[in-house]
Amino acid sequence: MLFNSFAFALFFVVVYAAYLACMRRRRTQNALLLVASYFFYGCWDWRFLGLILASTLIDYACGRALDRRRSDGSGPIEDAAPYAHSARARRAILLVSVGANLGILGFFKYFDFFVESGAELLQMIGLPLTPRLLAIVLPVGISFYTFQTLSYTIDIYRGQLRAERSLLDLALFVAFFPQLVAGPILRAKDFLPQIARRRQLVLEQVYTGGYLILWGLFKKVVLADNLAVVVDRTFSSDGSPSGATVIIAVYAFALQIYCDFSGYTDIARGSTKMMGFEIPLNFNLPYFSATPAEFWRRWHISLSGWLRDYLYIPLGGDRRGRRRTAINLLITMLLGGLWHGAAWTFVLWGLFHALLIIAYRGCVPAVCEFARTWSERTRMVGRWVAVAGFFQLTCLGYLIFRAESVAQIGTMLHAVLSPGTLRGTGVTVLVACAVPLLAVQFLQHLRGDLNALLSWPAPVRGLVYVGLFFGLVIFGEPVAKPFIYFQF
Repeated sequence: MLFNSFAFALFFVVVYAAYLACMRRRRTQNALLLVASYFFYGCWDWRFLGLILASTLIDYACGRALDRRRSDGSGPIEDAAPYAHSARARRAILLVSVGANLGILGFFKYFDFFVESGAELLQMIGLPLTPRLLAIVLPVGISFYTFQTLSYTIDIYRGQLRAERSLLDLALFVAFFPQLVAGPILRAKDFLPQIARRRQLVLEQVYTGGYLILWGLFKKVVLADNLAVVVDRTFSSDGSPSGATVIIAVYAFALQIYCDFSGYTDIARGSTKMMGFEIPLNFNLPYFSATPAEFWRRWHISLSGWLRDYLYIPLGGDRRGRRRTAINLLITMLLGGLWHGAAWTFVLWGLFHALLIIAYRGCVPAVCEFARTWSERTRMVGRWVAVAGFFQLTCLGYLIFRAESVAQIGTMLHAVLSPGTLRGTGVTVLVACAVPLLAVQFLQHLRGDLNALLSWPAPVRGLVYVGLFFGLVIFGEPVAKPFIYFQF
């Protein structure tokens, strides 16, 4: 069931009406949302509901076991079982949770990839092997809800969160349908309190939520899906495209993936606002970034924050010297790339961004020291030059990310260096989609408010809403297309 389908519109209207009907009964609302979430996910493939339920039950049991005695040994919370008296036992409980969740994720997402890669490596050293692949179907959203459940037990282990006593509330946290299949990745310490308290709706929340849904649909259906035609035509071709064709396709993909993914997030945030919840911002004008570190503070914020808090900092962060910091960055970004998919192109993309961060860390301090002597206007110009320059590097990374294979990366990089004409490259579609997006984004940037349009006079807002609606009707595809991040 896709957000951009009539089936979801009907589903949400029915669920929302029932939700409002039991507004004063929190547990009834939670039970309703849990049933709706399982139905929503079951529409993809009901067989994989067992995986979500298994993750929920494992982490519920591990969380309760970890919470029987405070991590600092300050005394029992309730009658403690013998195994809860030692730090070793607590680590064992955490390992059960981490091992089970990563084991499920690894089997369904990476088994065939590692088996096939291992066979290719053996063939390279003269040991031919025909691997037996399982052709496993990837459960939609498994990377997102796995990271969610992992953060729950890790936070309990660290003493930053108390275990949830209500299995119903924890199950809703894991399976909450607006963000279940493509994020943002929620933190239990932020979302469980919202589940536990009674919600109160105000008109502003409903209004803002409706605007986010409309804008998210426009970005997905009108912008991303039309740009996808240009992108797919180039990257799915077996021929040798011209350099101009590749460049336009890469720029188109930069806008497509942003509009597609942030459009999903806007719809998810809008839906939750209309029900009285708040989920975190996942995109904050990422293409206005001047450095890779800034980019990752603005792009897929929930994932980059997760990798920082649960991988990079535990590895030592930047506290152990430059060499160890570089190693930690490489590990974090390589695993971040692999999180996106079981392919070497994603690993190379992660490596590319790791090297960018390391390079910028070495150069930026010297540039900043030099820039202190500049005037305010000169610094502003320098900032925009840095933004434009880093965007080109981001697009180079997207070529790696979108390529069908490592061999295609080389083919397209070679094509970029060759001459070509813009005729037939899709430049018209690119410009037509870029203009409305950039107009809104520059307004948001100048006003410092992602919802700047909501402060406009009512007649102007009305015209914008009408324009967005007719854009959906006229330029939207009649058949709903999946969101890019569903494959991750």
